[in-house]
Amino acid sequence: MMTSSLLSARGAAAKATAVHARASADFAAKLEQTRAVLRQAAALGAPGAVTQASSLGAEDVVITHLINALALDIPVFVLDTGALHTETLALLERTQAHSRAPIVVYKPAFDGVIEFVRQNGQDAMYRSIELRKQCCHIRKMEPLARALAGKQGWITGLRREQSNARAEVPLVDTAEVATKGLTKFNPLADWTLGDVWHYIAENQVDYNPLHDQFFPSIGCAPCTRAISLGEDFRAGRWWWESEDAKECGLHVKK
Repeated sequence: MMTSSLLSARGAAAKATAVHARASADFAAKLEQTRAVLRQAAALGAPGAVTQASSLGAEDVVITHLINALALDIPVFVLDTGALHTETLALLERTQAHSRAPIVVYKPAFDGVIEFVRQNGQDAMYRSIELRKQCCHIRKMEPLARALAGKQGWITGLRREQSNARAEVPLVDTAEVATKGLTKFNPLADWTLGDVWHYIAENQVDYNPLHDQFFPSIGCAPCTRAISLGEDFRAGRWWWESEDAKECGLHVKK
């Protein structure tokens, strides 16, 4: 939720780091715990057996920065859905240019996207949850399956504070080991938004400039908007849907 400092910052176009960077009293301990989780992830299987899923959001750029700083053998993948903001694509290029860890880009099957748009139009996601989820499946879920094929684990930027649906996120989630052979690592699970931005500010981590325009959570351009004072962190994602529907499927356990 936005603070009063954000209200006064609107006119001054304040940086997200200036608005949000507020480290928790136990931030140093959280950071050490996060480093330990990332080292645990890197030690699972052969080098590269675990990968980071990055949307290039604030949490994900922190994790990529830590992977590089710790010189861990963890590749990073990004899903280029074909509907990302130009700011996100520019950050992707900069990240590819400067990251020690390899940045692999997965795109949806071109024919699937074209057929969906031909049948339903480019604004189909606004007409029903079913159509929106079909779009997410084509643009995100199918490429995700390719990105995780043959992997033993993946790393996400999920935090418990982000939404009610994520309130119980564990640091290490083994719920899908039996069904998918995948361990999910959530090294920032107990970080606050202030912790995330404190790390970005302290380490001068490159981030998406849309965050400076009050986009705390950034996905595809048609499904993301800026939020206002008092709105929930994820209010700018699929804002036309009810709160319990606001997931694309990437983090829904099956």
